[in-house]
Amino acid sequence: MRVVPTGHALSLFLIITFTLCILWGLATPASMHMHQAWEPLLPGFRFISFPSFLIGAVETYAYGWYAALVFVPLYNLFNRSGAVAAQKKETPGPASRSCCSE
Repeated sequence: MRVVPTGHALSLFLIITFTLCILWGLATPASMHMHQAWEPLLPGFRFISFPSFLIGAVETYAYGWYAALVFVPLYNLFNRSGAVAAQKKETPGPASRSCCSE
């Protein structure tokens, strides 16, 4: 797994989710708003003005990169460990060689 595509994918996923939550808040009554979940996580974000939306979008994009920078190396570490173990398990021993392979 590579960091750059994962970082962009996670960041865009979070921005799309953030935008949908903001649109939901604009279209529904106050009792159904989602901005209360975003305000503690995004410093400077307050519902709703355009500059506040931009701050939230930038911070959301940064959270996606943070997740990728932490997750991808961990995934690669554990994936490599599992691949090495599987490869050792599949390596044929001397008893499994064919009589005609030489």
